[in-house]
Amino acid sequence: IDHLCELLPRLQARYYSIASTSKVDPNSIHICAVVVEYTTKTNRVNKGVATNWLMNKQLNENGHKSTVPLYVRKSQFRLPFKSNTPVIMIGPGTGIAPFIGFIEERGWLKQQGKEVGETVLYFGCRHEKEDYIYKEELAKFVKEGALTQLNVAFSRDQPEKIYVQHLLKKNKEHVWKLINEGNGHIYVCGDARSMARDVQNAFYEIVAEYGKMNQQQAVDYVKKLMTKGRYSLDVWS
Repeated sequence: IDHLCELLPRLQARYYSIASTSKVDPNSIHICAVVVEYTTKTNRVNKGVATNWLMNKQLNENGHKSTVPLYVRKSQFRLPFKSNTPVIMIGPGTGIAPFIGFIEERGWLKQQGKEVGETVLYFGCRHEKEDYIYKEELAKFVKEGALTQLNVAFSRDQPEKIYVQHLLKKNKEHVWKLINEGNGHIYVCGDARSMARDVQNAFYEIVAEYGKMNQQQAVDYVKKLMTKGRYSLDVWS
C-alpha cells in the first residue's frame, strides 16, 4: 500500500469563483459549485471529490469548528476601476458565481453615493423550477437597483432551446450601445467548450451588424476588446 500511495498522483487544488465581495462581507468567502455525482455506463457511481467533501463537511467536528484548507488566487477577472463603466455579465449555471459578488459590489458603491454604470446580467439554466439558482437574490438586486437589467434563458422549458447567446442577439442594439458608446466591459464565466464560443460568435455578429464591419473586422474588434481588458473570460471545460 505504501508503494501504491507513492505512485498515485497528488490531488490537485480545485478552483472556484468567489460569489461574494469583501466590500459587503469582509470576513467570509462564498462559493457556488455543483455537487458532482453521475453513473457511468458500467453502473459505477462517480462523485466529485471536492464538492462532495464540502457538502458533507460538518460545521463542528470533535468539539471544534471545522476548517477547510484554501487560498485565494489573484485574478484579473474584476470590475472596472471606474464605477460608472457599464458591465455586461454572461454566466449560465454556476458561471453566475463571480457576478453575484460583482452585483453586490456595484450595489454597495451605489449606496456610497458613487455613480454606477449599467449592470446587465445574462443568466441561463435548463429549468426555472429546478435550476434557477440565486433567483430571490437576483430579484432583490433588481428591486434595489443594483442590477439594471436581468435576462434569463431557460433552455428546456419550451420546445425550442433558448440560450444566453440568443438573448444577447435579441438585445443586440442595447448591447452594442453599451460596448461602443459606453465603453462597457464584457465578462463571460462558465463552460469553455460551447457556451463561451457561442457567446463570442454572438458578439461577432452584433459588432459586424451595428459597427458596419465585415466578419474579419468584427473578429479583430472583439480581440482588441480582450487585449484592452474589456472582454474577460473565466471559463473551464
